[in-house]
Amino acid sequence: MVSEILVGSVEETGRGFGFGELFVGAIIVGIVGNAAEHSSAILLARKGGIDLSIGIAAGSGTQIALFVVPILVFAGIALGQPFTLEFALYELVTVFMAAIILNLIAHDGKSNWFEGVMLLLLYT
Repeated sequence: MVSEILVGSVEETGRGFGFGELFVGAIIVGIVGNAAEHSSAILLARKGGIDLSIGIAAGSGTQIALFVVPILVFAGIALGQPFTLEFALYELVTVFMAAIILNLIAHDGKSNWFEGVMLLLLYT
């Protein structure tokens, strides 16, 4: 119920600022919905726990991909409002690049400023 209120208020605010649905859904709701995980990952990274920080971030994305999305698909079918997993080429390329960059960063267990810049550019 609280999530429904959050999404409703974010949608209204997004419309007020002229943001598109993709931006609101992928960026704003993603940041607000996972604020606790983001703050934990940032605090751990600042203390030198970059491997655990990356694990938190990757685990959050994996949780959404493997648990929430299938539930949304089945709930959409049950409610008569299908939720398809059809993505545009731009979205597929972005997800593919994010997976590659995350793999490169997590592989060696260390990070540097250039890897951080790559992640920020991909996010932007």
